[in-house]
Amino acid sequence: MPTASRTADRPLACIVMAGGKGTRMRSALPKVLHPIWGRPLLGWVIAAVREAGAERVVVVVPPDAAEAVAAVAGDAETVIQHDQLGTGDAVRCAMPPLEGFTGDVLIVSGDTPLLTAELLGGLVDAHVADGAAATAATFQIDQPGSYGRVIRDAAGIRIVEAKDATPAELEVDEVNAGLYVFDADALRPALAGLTNDNAQGEYYLPDVVPAIAAAGGRASASLVDVASLLLGVNTRVELAEAAQIIRDRIIEQHLLAGAGIVDPATTYIDADVELEADCVVHPYTILRGRTRLAAGAEAGPHSVLTDSVLESDAQAGPFAHLRAGTHLHTGARVGAFAETKNTELGARSKIPHLSYVGDATVGEDTNIGAGNITANYDGVNKHRTTIGDRVRTGSDCVFVAPVEVGDDATTGAGSIITEDVPAEALGIARARQVNKEHYAKRKRDV
Repeated sequence: MPTASRTADRPLACIVMAGGKGTRMRSALPKVLHPIWGRPLLGWVIAAVREAGAERVVVVVPPDAAEAVAAVAGDAETVIQHDQLGTGDAVRCAMPPLEGFTGDVLIVSGDTPLLTAELLGGLVDAHVADGAAATAATFQIDQPGSYGRVIRDAAGIRIVEAKDATPAELEVDEVNAGLYVFDADALRPALAGLTNDNAQGEYYLPDVVPAIAAAGGRASASLVDVASLLLGVNTRVELAEAAQIIRDRIIEQHLLAGAGIVDPATTYIDADVELEADCVVHPYTILRGRTRLAAGAEAGPHSVLTDSVLESDAQAGPFAHLRAGTHLHTGARVGAFAETKNTELGARSKIPHLSYVGDATVGEDTNIGAGNITANYDGVNKHRTTIGDRVRTGSDCVFVAPVEVGDDATTGAGSIITEDVPAEALGIARARQVNKEHYAKRKRDV
């Protein structure tokens, strides 16, 4: 939700700095694209700033990952930072798309997936209430290490990078969180005046804070109480830590909304999963993508559901694998060691165990026997199998698509169905059994 202080004459834009190389991740995948519960790091950040009221979002991306990052940025604008010249340079790269923008500019890092709309909205509200032209989020830490120190004085605040700090400044325990709000009109000239006269030879974004103060703007700091929300992901260890925190948030939200999650410690749910009140998720179950469980539906235990829909009283599990495009209608069931893909299973129909049903439409009140397979791929194209209402298929049947089985039909166990089976017919397609008498004796006598 936009914050209360957002008004039409004081709009909010956001710059997301995602141009870093992320070398400490030890991965060919750009850091901000590493996934957490169905979203990349960058996706979590963009979602938070949008919810906080940002009307425009500009993402700064590296040249070697521009297309990949732009593909997940959604409706955000992207700009390329061709050279790694520091955070100040990154923001300068992002300003041309905001030419003529009058309002506040929120600046965040693309590797901070724990940011919340509440934290960002509070920072923006504090900035507006204080009448500030520059506001930096800060937090306190016992061992500041390499964090930039926040120095408060009569003129407001200034931020000193650890490598450039004096011994006295290094004793300060209030540090820069790398999260800012600036008045756009104050930010532009301050960026233009940045120099790289420092230990790293970079253009530091924090240097614009005293520059704005020197130009007559108010520079302020807003202390963040929950510093863990500011966690930046630089290694896979930190990625795992962030994922655990977000996982707990997701599950808590579903529990508070009435979903029945039997064992949160063994349940994994992506961000865009929808769970209605009174559904049940059993232990060791993974819900991915845009899976949706209606009231009364059950998933698991030991099951994986991806981009699937379970209507009321439908069941998937135990040990079920529902791949993308699976839709179980009211009362339908996919049971133990069964797999479905791009399949619609009609009301009260069942695939109880040990079957693969892909690219299929199954009607109502149908039972798919054990060991059934829809042979949907001919090596070039996928084909569809259609099985009607009240059908009974025997065990160990293969349906070679495209093929159709009519309402109230039956297929004999062990049949390979290559032709349509009419309604109410029995389809059998298997070789006759032949018994060779005295076979064992003849083998012994050889």
